[in-house]
Amino acid sequence: MNPASHDPEPITVTFLVIDALDALGAPYLIGGSLASARYGIPRATMDADLVAELRHEHAEPLAQALTPAFYVDTESIHKAIRDQRSFNLIHLETMFKVDIFIRKPRAFDQSQFARRVRATLSTSPERSAYIASPEDTVLAKLEWYKIGGQMSDRQWRDILGVLKAQAENLDLAYLRLWAKRLQVPDLLARALLEAGLAN
Repeated sequence: MNPASHDPEPITVTFLVIDALDALGAPYLIGGSLASARYGIPRATMDADLVAELRHEHAEPLAQALTPAFYVDTESIHKAIRDQRSFNLIHLETMFKVDIFIRKPRAFDQSQFARRVRATLSTSPERSAYIASPEDTVLAKLEWYKIGGQMSDRQWRDILGVLKAQAENLDLAYLRLWAKRLQVPDLLARALLEAGLAN
């Protein structure tokens, strides 16, 4: 029976994809709103974001593993791997979307994977998965906020939520270093100020 048949929770559906990636030996991490909700303020989300290290030989077996529970376009997987972009999977029963971003060779992506943490995301049953660190979650969202023209109030609330909730645990030096490299130091400074963490 489909594990998500009677449970439309985003985590349940996301674990179907994570299990398929694990079976392929493809490293991944959870980012986006699921990560920010884990560290900051929980909110409803209609999709999950994963970053994964996929190669062309993974495309067919990944599609086979997720069919028929998901709508999967094998060619879109190949295209995403070739262009180092993203593709999406749609869980047909719940219409929940999982976006998979192909891990890029740039330094920030390497740092994200080096610092990913194993966290318990479900307690019934207990399941854990790799998730981006609080700092990398903030940095990735700052970058997306900038790319989106600084228009998304939801993204900004997610950023502030993580900063406020994780305040004492954050590596501010790491945040400032990578904000500069990602060309978002002004946005980080503004977020820290709004979160009451400026010094």
